[in-house]
Amino acid sequence: MTTRNLEFAARPRSVAVVGASERVGSVGRVVLDNIVSGGFEGPIWPINPKYREIRGLPAFRNAAALPAAPDLAVIVTPAETVPGVISELGERGCRAAVVITAGLTRENGLRQAMLDAARPHLFRIIGPNTVGLMIPPFKLNAGFAHMAARPGNIALLSQSGAIATSLIDWAAENNVGFSHIVSLGDMADVDVGDWLDLLAGDPATKAIVMYLESVTNPRKFMSAARAAARIKPVIAIKSGRHAAAAKAAATHTGALSGADRVVDAALRRAGILRVDGLAELIDAAEITSRFPPLDRARIGIVTNGGGAGVLAVDELVNCRIELAELSPETIKALDAALPPTWSKGNPVDIIGDAPPERYRTAVSAVAADPGVDAVMVFNCPTGLASPIEAATAVAELADKGHIGGKPVLTCWLGEHTARIGRRALQDAGLASFETPADTARAAAYLADWSKAQTALGRVPSAGSEDVDGNRKLVRGILREATREGRRMLTEPEAKSVIRAYGIDAPEVLVVRTSAEVQATAERLLAGGGQVAVKLLSKEITHKSDVGGVVLSLDTAEAAAEAARTIEKRVAKVKPGASIDGFAVQPMVVRKQAHELILGMSRDPIFGPVILFGAGGVAVEVMEDTAVGLPPMDDVLAGDLIDRTRIGRLLAGYRDRKPADRAAIVAALNGLSQLIIDFPCIDGVDINPLLANADGAIALDARVEIDPARVEEEGPERSLVIRPYPAGWETTVSSDRADFHVRPIKPADVRLYPDFLAKVSADDIRFRFLAQRKAFPDEMLKRLTQLDYDREIAFVALQETGELAAIGRLSADPDHVKAEYALLVRTDLQGHGLGWALLRHLIDYARADGIRRIEGIILADNTRMLSMCREVGFHVEHHPQEPGLMLASLDLD
Repeated sequence: MTTRNLEFAARPRSVAVVGASERVGSVGRVVLDNIVSGGFEGPIWPINPKYREIRGLPAFRNAAALPAAPDLAVIVTPAETVPGVISELGERGCRAAVVITAGLTRENGLRQAMLDAARPHLFRIIGPNTVGLMIPPFKLNAGFAHMAARPGNIALLSQSGAIATSLIDWAAENNVGFSHIVSLGDMADVDVGDWLDLLAGDPATKAIVMYLESVTNPRKFMSAARAAARIKPVIAIKSGRHAAAAKAAATHTGALSGADRVVDAALRRAGILRVDGLAELIDAAEITSRFPPLDRARIGIVTNGGGAGVLAVDELVNCRIELAELSPETIKALDAALPPTWSKGNPVDIIGDAPPERYRTAVSAVAADPGVDAVMVFNCPTGLASPIEAATAVAELADKGHIGGKPVLTCWLGEHTARIGRRALQDAGLASFETPADTARAAAYLADWSKAQTALGRVPSAGSEDVDGNRKLVRGILREATREGRRMLTEPEAKSVIRAYGIDAPEVLVVRTSAEVQATAERLLAGGGQVAVKLLSKEITHKSDVGGVVLSLDTAEAAAEAARTIEKRVAKVKPGASIDGFAVQPMVVRKQAHELILGMSRDPIFGPVILFGAGGVAVEVMEDTAVGLPPMDDVLAGDLIDRTRIGRLLAGYRDRKPADRAAIVAALNGLSQLIIDFPCIDGVDINPLLANADGAIALDARVEIDPARVEEEGPERSLVIRPYPAGWETTVSSDRADFHVRPIKPADVRLYPDFLAKVSADDIRFRFLAQRKAFPDEMLKRLTQLDYDREIAFVALQETGELAAIGRLSADPDHVKAEYALLVRTDLQGHGLGWALLRHLIDYARADGIRRIEGIILADNTRMLSMCREVGFHVEHHPQEPGLMLASLDLD
């Protein structure tokens, strides 16, 4: 993950066009024309040995002939020439290029040759096979799109050039502007993650919209997306919702976790709002960048026409958005102000003859209701009242898009009459939409984005306090299966594994023959009840498919006969399949229990995926499941439950008591922790998990492993979201006090203001290499909300919980080298806290496989330089930056 040298593409001061041409209709001519006619204010240097001049601009034979190194190059030469062009540009000092040329593929070797030419110069490549790059605020149109975009505050990243140009056209008609438009092309080097990282820190970009067709580096993508989405809205269309399902894997879960559902789960976990259409992309960006996230999204509606309110409610219900219930106090206030025929509830129908004052009173009352989080206001044109006067009345109540501190979405229906009213609302900063359904969908965007922001802040631990798995027991079971050359655990083994992680399952007795079944059943039935007999076969994973499960057996003789019947069924359905024995267990009777499924499979892109939903033998027919990404905690597990229909049934209905939600959540957390601890686990099915008011118990379980990875230690490295590294919490001592040191959490952002207030101006300068008086919220979020993969920060806390010091490591893309930084509160310096924190950073870096630590230090920061030398760092003058020192420590 890096934005190194990408700033030259994002804010270029000069541009070279390699392959520029005078030939009308050629790509080289169109690209140069677009740059020139767009008004780019820096030097523009055409490169083509055939010309001395192109479009009145001096032309140059090659990069070496340029008067200076260009910040950005645009390459439109034949594919076979591109690697050489990149090499020449790099030698000249250029560090970024847009490669419009197509045909540089893995198969013909040109893609790799291009990358090899770029590597020595840290040269960044956008493309190849791209429509180009637009930076409208810089008047740069470096591509062959049919028109330029107007400046604005939305950034567009598109994996389709055609979609990018279509959105440019649509935006021009709808007065929408952009800060950046990036056609990503084949993403040989710079990809979505790199641009997300760059745009997250761009003050001119208020929202990021993306058209995605694939995710090439999922962990990098998730890391960058989560970082960006914490700071500004990120909206995405991901194509391929209805692609054919992948072939069924060895478990039910493998069949159910279709790729698009996993993408949906990943985007949700990254804090990204997913929409379906191109118009929605811009609408969602506009509404989410206008308002902050909501804790809840209960909608209050004011309308002068009942039909508009009904249409809005229909769409809100479709989007699963909550309609607010007005308080008695609000109803009383509206009763006093509205005609007797008003609707007496939400939507508040103020009747078709509503004058401006009635609008003002109703909207103010609804916005003041504590049970309302956002307000929608509608106007239907009538001959009894003026839509323009109504709009003016509502606009006078507005303050930066809010009324009474609540977001307000308006809809003045119609066209000819409504146009002036809409303009008055928009001029007052109020969001305005053309139809009730559009308005309701906008409310849904805000609600869904708010939920995504909540999920984004969750950082589950790699060793949750609630899950204390018996790793030794599980490792022994997995090793035994590996010794026998098996990928599938037997049912008794699988149940032992899940029990080791807190998922309740009945004890299973394993026997070989029908006679042993009878003897075992006789002992189990001595106290009454019933037993179940199940097939044990390492070759048959779905027992029900061959009639390998017989339930509710009252006698030992019936149990023995069931075993013999199973043998006959297997011989008929799966001739030649071996039978390893039978599992005999007491029947578990749970009154009014729900059958659930918990599972895990591996997505080829996003890695381990957890599934939850309605279980039983009809699980595929019911199609009531949801997927999520580990690691999980109580909140994320609860969200997964709530995304299913059966989740609502689990809350209880009629005479059926609520199921033990805490037990189900604990089972999901246990499964999540099992996945984290054992990278060798490839698939899990727990089906059914019976859940009622008395708890949850797994009646059947299947576990598939990769024998080659059994000895691999957790946490699972293929998780696209790295767990919070709780194992790195410790206590360090200075000569004054003890401090609790732990990895930073998003909630630590609240500790920063008091901490920074106790840091001197000089210490701020030493840490940030320059004077800094202000720390914007966006910067503090970026400092505290990390992915623990490419960057880690440790906080040292006093007994009072106050922040005492911060140490940070930021790794390079190859995870070989990392830059460190330290900041100790000024009043706590000189007592050994900085030493202890630096040693903790070194220990972490060594354990994480980093081979070298570097620090960039101001030459007058003598205390830091002295500490580095004493710890063993090599200190020298920075080779490129006067006034800076470079401290380095090899960890090999």
